[in-house]
Amino acid sequence: MTNAIPLVDISIQPIELCKLLKIANMVGGGGEAKIVISEGYVLLNDEVEYQKRKKVYHDDIIQFNGEIIQVNYVKANHIELKKAVKSSGHVVENKQNKINPSKQKKSKTQAENQQQSSKTAELPRAKRKPISF
Repeated sequence: MTNAIPLVDISIQPIELCKLLKIANMVGGGGEAKIVISEGYVLLNDEVEYQKRKKVYHDDIIQFNGEIIQVNYVKANHIELKKAVKSSGHVVENKQNKINPSKQKKSKTQAENQQQSSKTAELPRAKRKPISF
């Protein structure tokens, strides 16, 4: 009988160790993950790891609290990867800076809002009342 190590599939490589512990449900949340890593309870490839955001790659083995997992990189299709990258805030495509007419209208309204806010900022502010305890 062989001891098969459970695989945790990831679609973006590398992944941070604290995020991997959350994905694998080895900890309750990100704060707990960071604490157990910084206190030295997590092993990465049979070595104690103290870096919370240590980059983890395909075939790395993580041990924590008697559980062992292995990272498995699964190449995501182009559409899923695009959605994941957009949600993380990274730039997906390099597009030329073309201004749409609808965006031009928005920029005019933004300029008008800034002018109105600068007018209100010019008014004198009322003094605050002193606080007594």
